[in-house]
Amino acid sequence: MLRIRSLEAGYGNLRVLRRVSIHVSPGEIVTIIGANGAGKTTLLQTIAGLLRAQAGEILFDKQDVGRHAPEAIAFLGCALVPEGRQLFGPMTVRENLQLGAYVQIRRGRAHEVDHDLGRVFELFPRLKERASQLAGTLSGGEQQMLAIGRALMARPKLIMMDEPSMGLAPLVVKDIFAIIRRLGSEGHTVLLVEQNAKAALRIANRGYVLENGRILLEQTAEDLLANRDVQRAYLGRDLDSETELDGMRR
Repeated sequence: MLRIRSLEAGYGNLRVLRRVSIHVSPGEIVTIIGANGAGKTTLLQTIAGLLRAQAGEILFDKQDVGRHAPEAIAFLGCALVPEGRQLFGPMTVRENLQLGAYVQIRRGRAHEVDHDLGRVFELFPRLKERASQLAGTLSGGEQQMLAIGRALMARPKLIMMDEPSMGLAPLVVKDIFAIIRRLGSEGHTVLLVEQNAKAALRIANRGYVLENGRILLEQTAEDLLANRDVQRAYLGRDLDSETELDGMRR
């Protein structure tokens, strides 16, 4: 699905990613963990075409997309749920979701939009209740649901999520991660960047540790959770408490 080899990227003369290599197979949830400033957001933005790769290779669905425009990458089936949601606040929930269907409309599948809208409302009942409400008036958790729903409206082959739990209350975080896990169980392929490393690893199949722009470690999520060095550096003893996400354990 996604294979990255020796990727280098950054901002102007600032090199952030250094020879990063990762892969994501169909149906996997793969998480990237690391400290603030490690390069996690830069990685997702480069895959999505928002930043130009300076070296290396990005293969998505066997196509080299390293120099594709963002809209071309989206059209191929790669959707990004960006950090901070980035919704259209003056537009309604329904209108934001319909904008997410732009790719489907370009594919000549406008007749499927209403069906996809119903599916998003089934996944997020609160969005259905607030379909006519302005996106900017939603709670933080509802806005995150809307951002995920908007990406799903494009029927992506790969959905990338950048810090979906940021700024949310613990109970809302639990709901968001339960939704991501459900997406994985339904066959969606997810690349997840998340500061809440423990919660992310609990729902992932595999994970990578990114530090100072380099991949230090790749293991199964279970092995990363048990890795003492990873525990000390990224997990912490009380992160989200041991009880808040017990219902999401395998």
